[in-house]
Amino acid sequence: MSAPQIGILLREWRAARRLSQLDLALEAGLSSRHLSYVETGKAKPSREAIERLAEALEMPLRERNELLVAAGYAPRYGEAPLDAPSLTQVRRAVDLLLVQQEPYPAFLVDRRWNILGANRAAARVNRFLLDGRDSPHRNMIRHFFDPADLRGAVANWNEVAAELIRHLHGALRTAPGDPHARALLDEALSYPGVPARWRRRELDAAPAPLLTVAFRKHDRELRFFSTITTFATPRDVTLDELRIESCFAEDEATAALCRELARADA
Repeated sequence: MSAPQIGILLREWRAARRLSQLDLALEAGLSSRHLSYVETGKAKPSREAIERLAEALEMPLRERNELLVAAGYAPRYGEAPLDAPSLTQVRRAVDLLLVQQEPYPAFLVDRRWNILGANRAAARVNRFLLDGRDSPHRNMIRHFFDPADLRGAVANWNEVAAELIRHLHGALRTAPGDPHARALLDEALSYPGVPARWRRRELDAAPAPLLTVAFRKHDRELRFFSTITTFATPRDVTLDELRIESCFAEDEATAALCRELARADA
């Protein structure tokens, strides 16, 4: 008997998490024999067993739904659009966080790095760096990799781009079956000047404790570091995939330029 879709998914996730059948079975409180039967199609897991396996694999909510559907069950987690009435308070909280970050940039981003919202400071800084133009993209990866976008203004592009590639490899590991994650990584790697070695995930590369993004334009320099805010214990796929990236000035020169841009925009 060929392995069912759930068996394929479980093996993919075990490989991504570097877990043996025994490791995963112990973590999920199942017998390794039962897990083997599930992966080969000899047994159908209960809904509870599926949810325990998903928890042990630390799967995002979207992929937990896919695992349930592959086993023949209805998905557990809803996916409300961001403009749904049920998310009104969430939108208000996001808007408040974006506004409070002024005069420094802040962005609302999904797991595919699409920019769903931003404060006015983000637009001001972008236009300053692009000589008054708006960015041609609404995706953070394309911002930094497309030569027609912000890339030319990033003074430490090699360092920043390498870190973004590391995050893309990590996203693919987190959701190994996500074709969008693979497509975005392939697109980033296809841009000119991207080293071939970045095609391989560097397992031993330790991330820097803090990454500074340095922009240079018109003999002025802006240096930012960022923090990421996520929603705690989300029960909705949309909320599970949202994050707010808030930029902070690393030095007084950057802070002064941000205030200057804000005054000019008032």
